[in-house]
Amino acid sequence: MPTTSSFAQPVSRREIVKAGAIGLMGLGMPQLAALQSRADTGKPRAKSVIFVFLTGGLSHLDSFDLKPEAPDSVRGEFKPIATRTTGIRISEHLPKLAERSDKYALVRSMATGSDGHGIACHMLLSGRLDMPAGFTEASAPNPHEWPSMPALYNFAKRGQGRNNLPPAVVLPEPSINEAGQVRPGQYAGRLGARWDAWHLHMATKCPLGNGACPHCFRFEGTSFKHEPETIFETPNLKLADGGSERFQGRSALLQSIEHRRESTMMDRHRQQAMSVLNNLKTRSAFEVERSDPKTLERYGRNKFGLSLLMAYRLVEAGVNLVQVNLGKNSTWDTHRRNFVNLKDNLFPHFDRSVSALLDDLTESGLLRDTLVIVTGEFGRTPKINKDAGRDHWGAVMSLLLAGGGVQGGRVIGASDRIGGQPSDKRTTPENLAATLFDTLGVPHDAMWHDTDGRPYEVYRDQPIPGLM
Repeated sequence: MPTTSSFAQPVSRREIVKAGAIGLMGLGMPQLAALQSRADTGKPRAKSVIFVFLTGGLSHLDSFDLKPEAPDSVRGEFKPIATRTTGIRISEHLPKLAERSDKYALVRSMATGSDGHGIACHMLLSGRLDMPAGFTEASAPNPHEWPSMPALYNFAKRGQGRNNLPPAVVLPEPSINEAGQVRPGQYAGRLGARWDAWHLHMATKCPLGNGACPHCFRFEGTSFKHEPETIFETPNLKLADGGSERFQGRSALLQSIEHRRESTMMDRHRQQAMSVLNNLKTRSAFEVERSDPKTLERYGRNKFGLSLLMAYRLVEAGVNLVQVNLGKNSTWDTHRRNFVNLKDNLFPHFDRSVSALLDDLTESGLLRDTLVIVTGEFGRTPKINKDAGRDHWGAVMSLLLAGGGVQGGRVIGASDRIGGQPSDKRTTPENLAATLFDTLGVPHDAMWHDTDGRPYEVYRDQPIPGLM
């Protein structure tokens, strides 16, 4: 694979000197210049990103961009309520988030331009609006897709995160549709499978499918309640008999046998698995169901709440990028009974769990260093359909961002009077991807090469203006 421009976190001058000392080992002048440029900026960077993906498409008109003056066929059943921030109003069914509006910014002019789940997911999760040659939704994931943002960041870090942990983790399940097909844009694609992020498959099965829903419910009729004994099929992270001493001994023996071997991706995965096993914080992250009752109450003892608690603990342990798929099949795809399902089955759990995440990040001091992103792949139609639902709408949607230097209590961009089109500061998934990579310190001239050696820019546009 051809060389790429430097893809790491900001470095110190001492590291620059070290880099110069090993120049004969393959680090050329362009790479040294890039390192020097990053060392001179002194710009503080967030250490982590939690990307909350609402699979299916959140209705912006019923959450963060209500239109109370619109005609009856558009405005819907929900009323806007005041928030902690003067002038910002959101849905009455998000009262906890309304109390925390000073912690986040809303972008009301995001657009994918696609009304199809597969294409819109591919755009949002890869951070690219163009579709690659050979792309097909029928066989996702496939090597023709653009790499996901977590895969690109994993490549950026060469698979090595803080504390020897993986740089990027996706949980608790891949995003899938009702037919069990994987949504495009979630894997490494043209970058090569070796750079896939760590994908966890943890959500317990229920009668209506897998994924992170608060509970089982049917869009077309009465809710189907299903309370499994366990919420996650947690990996066995306990050490074998003999405890950590025996584990460390085996690790040392393995290293002594293999010390002359060239490092490979398999070696890195093994090292990271060892770090997960031997790291109390990481092990605790996967054991969220054992949390104290107050924590479970704040987040909610369901897949929404505990997925976000797991994300918080992974960030606390040192993982840089955590993507949380909050949805089972198309949980937010409210073609039918939009208002009933949002009010009764989705918003109460969403409001509670995201608010708890923001609270814990704030109280621990991690919000300064952690960017939180919350969005679906598109919005919903202004016009309410005959089934009291809203259909796919790629023209505009809303996005919530908090932490990582984001100035809370502000709205960026706007949609028109019926929430049908951006009317100010249109933004796209390419702006979102640039925001994520810039936050984590990926250089703006960074490149990647596909498995055939073709070069591509990481940044397709500028970060969302007005956030920081």
